[in-house]
Amino acid sequence: MSLNQQFITMLAMLISGLSMGIVFDGYRVVAHQLHFPKWTKPVLDVCYWMIAVCFIFRMLYITNQGEMRFYVFIGLFIGVWFYFLWFSFTTIRVVVILMKIIKQIVRFLIRSIEILILKPLLGLYKLVRVLLRFLLWFAMFIGRIVLQLLSPFWKLLVFLTRPIWRHFRMPAWVARSIQQVNVIWNRLFKREK
Repeated sequence: MSLNQQFITMLAMLISGLSMGIVFDGYRVVAHQLHFPKWTKPVLDVCYWMIAVCFIFRMLYITNQGEMRFYVFIGLFIGVWFYFLWFSFTTIRVVVILMKIIKQIVRFLIRSIEILILKPLLGLYKLVRVLLRFLLWFAMFIGRIVLQLLSPFWKLLVFLTRPIWRHFRMPAWVARSIQQVNVIWNRLFKREK
């Protein structure tokens, strides 16, 4: 392996160490801001390290066909150390600011959906409910008026057909039905009075 290739591998490992630090701090801040449950943290740690190892071996394979040398570990260590020495604080602040911006955008979107979609739908539902209640009340009001107007005719019909019904024996269920209609009729008009 040439000196140039070793230098490129060392530089790639430095960049990989820096990248690992950035992703680690970003993941830590996001997990803290989103309040992940405690039981998810070990699972997320394992996922982070698996991704980091795959990334490092991919970089190693690209730069020197996957050969493991001592300077590879030195390059990774220096990259991570350099990151935590100089860039960790800045990365954490940037990620916190980005999380605040994302939270504000999400709040704005939720509020917009609530104002533009949910509240009009709720208002429309309430309006339809009020209209249906009014229409039901109006139909019952008109129905009572019609029943009151028909009351004399009903009484006249009962009076005129009474002699006919006396001579015929009507089935029991018809008699019960007429009796029930009379009971309902009397209840409706006794309430009105």
